[in-house]
Amino acid sequence: MTALIVIDEAQVEISAIRAQGAGGQNVNKVSSAIHLRFDVIASGLPDDVKERLLALPDSRVTTEGVFVLKAQSHRTQEQNRLDAFARLSDWVNSVATPQKPRRATKPTYASKQRRLESKSQRSSTKQLRSKPQD
Repeated sequence: MTALIVIDEAQVEISAIRAQGAGGQNVNKVSSAIHLRFDVIASGLPDDVKERLLALPDSRVTTEGVFVLKAQSHRTQEQNRLDAFARLSDWVNSVATPQKPRRATKPTYASKQRRLESKSQRSSTKQLRSKPQD
């Protein structure tokens, strides 16, 4: 198992914003949500990890290569900050180990025989459904 990649907090830009949705007395006064921006290209990550991150089909990555995340599921700013860092870390570590390349294989003789047998069974079933020939 490979070691997890640790992200330096200095490379992450964090700002506190007001959370969306229904709230209580504090919703319009307290900035408890966290808006996190992480520049993948300018970060200190290894180049192969950067390539795999930018290749992901993720709508949170801008065309400039900046990962934008909004954490607002908790009531306090500190919990949302920890949640945002945990989600960023999970995202980066999801591609930390490269995928094992697929090796093309040929079907076995037995699997070919099973396929042909099921095809002939299906064919005979469908033939029995047809009207009898005179």
